[in-house]
Amino acid sequence: MTNFKGSKNFEHGKKISVGVLLCNLGTPDKPTRKAVKRYLAEFLSDPRIVELPRILWLPILHGIILNTRPTRSARAYSKIWTKSGSPLLFHSKNLKTQIERDLDRSWVTFELGMRYGNPSIGSALEALIDKGARQILVVPMYPQYAAATTGSIYDAVFNYCSSLRWVPQIRFTSNYHNEERYISALAKKIIDHWAQKGRSDKLLFSFHGIPKSTFLEGDPYHCQCQETARLVCEKIEIKPESAIVTFQSRVGFGEWLTPYTDDTLKNLATSGISTVDVICPGFAVDCLETLEEIAIQNKELFIEHGGKRLTYIDALNDSQNHVNLLSSLIKTNLGDWYEVPPSTPAGQSAAAERARAMALEKNNDQ
Repeated sequence: MTNFKGSKNFEHGKKISVGVLLCNLGTPDKPTRKAVKRYLAEFLSDPRIVELPRILWLPILHGIILNTRPTRSARAYSKIWTKSGSPLLFHSKNLKTQIERDLDRSWVTFELGMRYGNPSIGSALEALIDKGARQILVVPMYPQYAAATTGSIYDAVFNYCSSLRWVPQIRFTSNYHNEERYISALAKKIIDHWAQKGRSDKLLFSFHGIPKSTFLEGDPYHCQCQETARLVCEKIEIKPESAIVTFQSRVGFGEWLTPYTDDTLKNLATSGISTVDVICPGFAVDCLETLEEIAIQNKELFIEHGGKRLTYIDALNDSQNHVNLLSSLIKTNLGDWYEVPPSTPAGQSAAAERARAMALEKNNDQ
């Protein structure tokens, strides 16, 4: 017999709320080998991340990778760790706090959940349901959709809900790669950076890579990355030849989306390009892949091959433009959930409440 969670969720007369779950990738709890190993074990066990038969992949993961990679990764994390902890986590928390303040409604409650690590998506959903959330909007903070990112968050939500007795009504956002507020926020980041530090010879849009095979099987990620870069270039009014779209963070021996960021930087340096600006539009907030891989590793690589300066342009992080973007996205996708308080089980339906509010507004106008 299925052991359903949340069998006590239904309580007569309990106040019902609307929940918003902001989701990001996740981070180890600490920059230590033990914490990183625990994080990587969860991350690399996800079949959305490594699309190999489990019977082949799990022995490799537990027999080789988790005995070698955590030490190297822990050193990388230690380079970007701050007094506030993981940049990915504290920027995400700050975003959640500011969005909550921006979209202030007594019946709307917010939680932050990480796909891997803490706070987990399951614990965040549980917290929302404990607060009476019967309608929940899930917001993956990935501008471009990929099965390995947004799709995996959907899986985690579905998996948690499959064990609930009383499953809430759920809506999802998908991608926002071409939203005007997102494009404008990125454009402003670049323009402000140029105003402060000058403009380099080339602008690189570096997105996280995915295996080429997943693109060929129908993942829209590559096309959405290209569209984002094109729209930003149009917004900042630069010629196409002044910017390059590249892909970073590949692992393994298979072919990933090209051109690769590191190879491109080598080629630029050896061909006489002395200065490069790099922005990573696929990352909502700064993390290991931006602060260590780009701003440290790839900077050193570029200079080693003859380049003079590589400057990393920060992610949107918890900037006001980012808050405005996500607040707008959330409000649009909440729709009537944001405009009308949810009814109690013994009360009127949301539709009736909305009709009553509209009638009241009409009477007031008269």
